[in-house]
Amino acid sequence: MLAPEILRHHIEYSAWASRRLLEAAAGLTPEQLTRDFNTSDRCVIGTLAHIFAADRVWIGRIHGNPPAKFLNRETEVNLDFLTTAWPKVYDEWRAWATEQTTDSMAAVLTYRDLKGNEFRQPLWQLVLHVVNHATHHRGQVAGFLRSMGIAPPSLDLIAYYRSL
Repeated sequence: MLAPEILRHHIEYSAWASRRLLEAAAGLTPEQLTRDFNTSDRCVIGTLAHIFAADRVWIGRIHGNPPAKFLNRETEVNLDFLTTAWPKVYDEWRAWATEQTTDSMAAVLTYRDLKGNEFRQPLWQLVLHVVNHATHHRGQVAGFLRSMGIAPPSLDLIAYYRSL
């Protein structure tokens, strides 16, 4: 079990790191944003959109109203959309996390995955999963940038702590 303050720091870290990658992506050409790296989400913008969608799905699950669709590829795999919508999702995470206590973070959430399978897990585990999921995929984007000869921003947790 983790204290709510630690979980709030992890949520802030995730917002900080995602914002840094969005800022880096803003300097890319359309060709660089969509270059296919043969991964599950294919490219920089696809992977960023995947992280965004997962962040949104999980906060929706926690609130009991997950989005009907994971990601609208026609309108949401777009840097302008992500730059506007993602901070609002993190605002939802922050507002929710502010109200949490040690007891509430231990509460078990029953939810369904995208295939309809039911699961039950403590909220603190879900928060760490969301942060870890985003960290994994941000690392992919950082690798994509490096392979294009672009130095990615520092995304390490320790760099976030040092920025406080």
